[in-house]
Amino acid sequence: MKSSNTPHAFLYRAAIGAAALAMLAATGCGATTTGGEAAEGGDASVEEGFDIGLLLPESKTARYEKFDRPYFEEAVAELCEKCEVSYQNADQDTSKQQSQAEAMLTEGIDVMVLDAVDAEAAASVVQQAKSQGVPVVAYDRLAQGGVDYYVSFDNQTVGRTQGTALIEALEAEGTAGEGEIVMINGSPTDPNAADFKAGAHEVLDGQVEIGAEYDTADWSPDKAQQQMEQAITSIGADDITGVYSANDGMAAGIIAALKSAGVEDLPPVTGQDAELAGIQRIISGDQYMTVYKAIRPEAEVAAAMAVAAATGEEYEGGGEHMLTEVEDADGNTVPAVLLEPVAVTEDNVEDTVISDGFYSIEEICTDAYADTELCEQADGGDEDEDK
Repeated sequence: MKSSNTPHAFLYRAAIGAAALAMLAATGCGATTTGGEAAEGGDASVEEGFDIGLLLPESKTARYEKFDRPYFEEAVAELCEKCEVSYQNADQDTSKQQSQAEAMLTEGIDVMVLDAVDAEAAASVVQQAKSQGVPVVAYDRLAQGGVDYYVSFDNQTVGRTQGTALIEALEAEGTAGEGEIVMINGSPTDPNAADFKAGAHEVLDGQVEIGAEYDTADWSPDKAQQQMEQAITSIGADDITGVYSANDGMAAGIIAALKSAGVEDLPPVTGQDAELAGIQRIISGDQYMTVYKAIRPEAEVAAAMAVAAATGEEYEGGGEHMLTEVEDADGNTVPAVLLEPVAVTEDNVEDTVISDGFYSIEEICTDAYADTELCEQADGGDEDEDK
């Protein structure tokens, strides 16, 4: 089940591999040239190696330490063997991230890859980097200040995917048009959260009654649990037919609040990030869906952008990762690659996160989930192979 030759994995790896080969063939230094104006930077070379600063926003969400950082470091090593990655995590602290960025710039990084805690506050970091000739790649969240490149997912599509899945769940349960739903959105300082929220509203508005809606500082599961408790008090547990949760961590808090209120037949709850605990809740029936955003290609595109920017070349993209343009909140036009999210329910766990090697059956099917349908089927398959 963990084959690297599955459709998702093959396409992602092939696209990145092709892009990397094209860059090497075109320039010999890991970037493509299109004849247009190159990004800032350009003094570095792959032959001699250079320093890349990677700044990630927080550690409450499991993805950053488990996937984003190692995938990015692996991709850099493939493109630039002598390059070094300096890494810091801000633990959801805007001031801490600014200090980390300033320290990296003082130490002399050649390019910065920034996943901002606060996109607006990050503008000062971006401008400081640009003043020192250090290009900036915005990773996952679009920082303000005029970054050189941006890679993320189509975030409004993420919200639409979540909203569509919730409507489908309500229709399947025969509760569409009944009761009220609760919306628990992400952090107001994260521009992605605003896009998720906008995309979800496109689908949900006019289709369901939204009884309560909250924005959740720091994407905190604890705050989400408190907000859900407030919603239960104001609406009534029996009248809540569904919950839009912007990510899996908050879904955990939401489900805990529902269970504490004595709800046995849980309403459908959405999520995002395909966290291991989220997948386990899905196969056990506690959570309806999550959004799988294949992090490896995102990290690999970021690495290719960073190498191109540092060496003075222009990243062009290729394959499924075509370059487009987005506009930041300041009106700056930014070259970008936007990847497509995938909805994951109990029906396609095997065809997504397992087939891509994101998680193994062994990781998912711990003792607490051994009696779920997915794990029983997997265990039966293992027994057949042993015969």
